[in-house]
Amino acid sequence: MKPLILIVEDEAPQAEVLHYNLSKADFRTSIAGTGEDALVKVEEEQPDLVILDWMLPELSGLEVCRRLRSKKETRGLPVIMLTARGEEGDRIRGLDNGADDYVVKPFLPSEMVARVRAVLRRARPALSEDKLDYGDISIDLLEHKVTRNGTSVHLGPTEFRLLTTLIERPGRVFSREQLLDLVWGRNIHVEERTVDVHIRRLRKALNGEKMPDLIRTVRGAGYSLDAEKA
Repeated sequence: MKPLILIVEDEAPQAEVLHYNLSKADFRTSIAGTGEDALVKVEEEQPDLVILDWMLPELSGLEVCRRLRSKKETRGLPVIMLTARGEEGDRIRGLDNGADDYVVKPFLPSEMVARVRAVLRRARPALSEDKLDYGDISIDLLEHKVTRNGTSVHLGPTEFRLLTTLIERPGRVFSREQLLDLVWGRNIHVEERTVDVHIRRLRKALNGEKMPDLIRTVRGAGYSLDAEKA
């Protein structure tokens, strides 16, 4: 699954340049024109990284960053602050309020793509690796193989994508709607209960008869992969 980058920028031409170059670099993108819109989009589908303009109408980028950092669900969400402010004091303010990096306008699109890749590598090493490991579960992304405690686990394509999505961000609770978007895709109509069916299949394949269940069901919220639950 391609990483999702949320671009929060009220200048349409600038947002379009970022969208074009990030898409060309094999990222998915979403655009918000205001701070409030950005917070709504994060609630609907949490991105892998946010490019956040400092000077936004009404709710500033700095305040958006503070609010993201104040919530448990988005505390670790990578943020690159984008601004025309170049003074050292402003850079320090941005970083002190939770930004992971700081890019001053004007900038080269190639520089922004490089910054995004670098921040993602630090925040989510799984995005640059060929293997994912969590607890006693290991996924080989190149060969599409899964093992648990050294034993091969046979999964169908959907269960494989579902497990990969969960293991990339262990502990995070995904709603059924979010899993539908990430695993099946937004353009495919599938009922939410289909997620429950495939979660049951995934559990059966992973757990066998004796292995502890690492998939946590959160009533009214969704599912997460959580070794502490077992």
